[in-house]
Amino acid sequence: MTSLEMTAPTGAHVERATPPAPPAGAGRSWPVIAAAGTTVLLWASAFVGIRFAGHDYSPGAMALGRMLAASVALSGFVALTARRRRSAAPARTRQPRGATLGLVAVWGVAWFGGYNVALNGAERLVDAGTAALLVAVAPILVAVAATLVLGERLTGRLGVGVAVAFVGVALIAATGFTGHVDQLGVALSVLAAVLYAFGVLLQKRLLARVDAVTMTWLGALAGTIALLPFAPALLGELAAAPTSATLGMLYLGVFPTAIGFLTWGYVLSRWTAGRTTAATYLVPPVTVALSWMLLSEVPALLALLGGALCLAGVVLATRR
Repeated sequence: MTSLEMTAPTGAHVERATPPAPPAGAGRSWPVIAAAGTTVLLWASAFVGIRFAGHDYSPGAMALGRMLAASVALSGFVALTARRRRSAAPARTRQPRGATLGLVAVWGVAWFGGYNVALNGAERLVDAGTAALLVAVAPILVAVAATLVLGERLTGRLGVGVAVAFVGVALIAATGFTGHVDQLGVALSVLAAVLYAFGVLLQKRLLARVDAVTMTWLGALAGTIALLPFAPALLGELAAAPTSATLGMLYLGVFPTAIGFLTWGYVLSRWTAGRTTAATYLVPPVTVALSWMLLSEVPALLALLGGALCLAGVVLATRR
């Protein structure tokens, strides 16, 4: 989530080129810090929002409603900024074509379509904190894939980090974050993490040819189109769902998806890869706190230990 992906930041194991150094003093810029904090809060709130709206919307219908809202918001942003972006960086604002466009579509379907449906399904069965912590192991999956597919060197730190995170996942899967465990929910959360990692790897390749805003916008459109088979379900559930659930679904599209991705793009252009990666480690703890306050999902002590091990393993495996 530049050289890191816009939507799903991870460690630096699959970097192929060193990104340009950020402007002097950029790391101390309060606007950048505010943008990073906004992104973390919005992404954390997405797990809580899914849990809230998921009582009234099925996984596919909620994913479609969310992406319709996100696509409209992103299309409006692209339309408003197209002229300025073309004049500022004409070589980077050309629309992708051919095979590149096809890969962007694949990325959008996997990330905005498959990931959202899997996560929505998971959060019907497990609490927001469990889902957030299990999805947070995706950076490790990216690092492991980089060693297997991209020929990156397997380091001892990566191996230890994977082992520590695996123990954390096992504790969460055995106890459930709020004392209740559902194996299907855990499996769907892990599937979401796999799709997350796939999206990261593909986006890292494509960002050399497509700018992040254009890729996010086109990917969102592709994901929305892929979700259209859920339109009948969405229309039926819209008629029956309470207004609060519908507003929650629209919130997911406009805020964590559209605005969250745009603020993260702003951060990525001004912070180093290490600092942006470190910021994303705050998402699971913030999710747990929000879930506790807003949904009364009180974490179990053993699962808290598992969550801490997950985060420790991810940090260990992905830091330089």
